[in-house]
Order: sequence, then structure tokens, then C-alpha cells
Amino acid sequence: MKSVAEGEQSRVIATLVSAFIADPVERWLFPEPAQYLAHFPTFIAAFGGEAFTSKTVWALDGFAAVAVWIPPGAAVDGEAIITVLSETVSTDKFEDAVLVLEQMDAAHPKRPHWYLPWLGVDPARQGAGLGAELLTQCLAQVDEDHLPAFLETPNPRTISFYERHLFEVTNIAQADSCPPVTSMLRPPQ
Repeated sequence: MKSVAEGEQSRVIATLVSAFIADPVERWLFPEPAQYLAHFPTFIAAFGGEAFTSKTVWALDGFAAVAVWIPPGAAVDGEAIITVLSETVSTDKFEDAVLVLEQMDAAHPKRPHWYLPWLGVDPARQGAGLGAELLTQCLAQVDEDHLPAFLETPNPRTISFYERHLFEVTNIAQADSCPPVTSMLRPPQ
């Protein structure tokens, strides 16, 4: 596992763009391929920018798997996220997207915790255990603080993956036509 420098942000984003290309929520937000490729990278950066500043982005095997963690005491830039959505998502979806974000925010633990907004594996390398290996190594770092870890997954297929790493479902956010986003918490270890 390698700690990713801020100058390598584009490599992390490229992996995440490829990893989430068939994701239900991301493709609901950006249904057209050109729209997805043009705007999803900015959305990723808005959600995970603080992790690069905090040096809590990790990669495995030449950026085939990446994890973006927001450390305790740091936060995502909510204004940047809303700005990206207001400028890139169709007006008929914007209100539902904001409602889901508000539900997600309300489900975040109120005490200090590690937050995982992004974990992805290049589709050409999925199924080889890289995601599990990276998550295991990251959680070893998280566990040194004896704090909970929190995430949201927009893909129902990944819930069992996170449950194998001791995450438990705590909330499901949804509004109208937006697919559900599942919040999960891993108790301190």
C-alpha cells in the first residue's frame, strides 16, 4: 500500500471514474457517457479533496485499487459538492440529489471517526482481491486510532463486501427516483 501524493490525484480519480462507471447512483446523476466522463471527476474531487491534503489517500498495485479516506477532524467540502451538482446534474434530479446528501449527512456519526467516501478498483483488475487487500490495510491504519470507520455505498452489491470487513448497515438514504445509498459503520477495533 502506498500513500498517494497530492500531485497524483489525477491517477486516483481515473481509477475511481473507471470503477464507478456502472454504479447506480453515479449513473443516475450522470446518465450520458460524455456527461459522466466530464463531470464525475469533479464530483470525486469535491468529495475527497480533504483526503489529499491530509495524506490519507492510499493506492495498491500501481493505482489499480485506490481508497480515499477523510481522517477524524476533517470534513468533505459540502459547498463544493452542491456547486458541482448544481452545475452538472439535470434540474429534475438536483433536488432529489440534495435530499439524499442531506440524509447521508444526518447519518454520519457525530463523534470522531474515519470516513471512506471512495474505494475503487480498476474494472480490468476487479475480482482479484485488490479491493479487499487495500481495505484491510487501510483499516489497520484506521484501527490504530481506535475510532469507528464510516462509509456510504451507492451499490447494493458491495454491502456484503463491507460486512465481511465488520461494517454494519446503519441507514439507507433515498429520495424519489435516486437509487438508495446505504450508510455503514464499523465499530472501533
